[in-house]
Amino acid sequence: MMRNIRAKDTKPEMIIRKGLHRRGFRYVLHDKRLPGKPDMVFPKYRAVIFVHGCFWHGHDCHLFKWPKTRTEFWKSKIIGNKSRDYEIENELLIQHWRICKIWECSLKGKKRLSLESCMRSIADWLRSDAHRFTMTSEL
Repeated sequence: MMRNIRAKDTKPEMIIRKGLHRRGFRYVLHDKRLPGKPDMVFPKYRAVIFVHGCFWHGHDCHLFKWPKTRTEFWKSKIIGNKSRDYEIENELLIQHWRICKIWECSLKGKKRLSLESCMRSIADWLRSDAHRFTMTSEL
């Protein structure tokens, strides 16, 4: 079952990529030269976007539930992912990159935001000077 889980080109990532491309934004995918290989890199704006799955990155939202089996394994895995995310964000900030984190719950589930609202918020952030932006279903 685990082999079917994608690390890149996920459905939420593809939605964001297509929406931003339609609006004229151009980006590099999964740039290996940057810490964490961000999902999208916008060199013109010195910005990166990570599209995080709520389960894999331990987001405190309606889509995340701790598994009932192998609990120690999953706690270790998810806490490790969160720790790595924190380190990667710090490295990117040190290198003067702006960071956007888009949580899966903002694009799917009962509390999702409208696609138009998501795209407008991301586009506004890209054109701004803000260093960080986080999009969740609670936005």
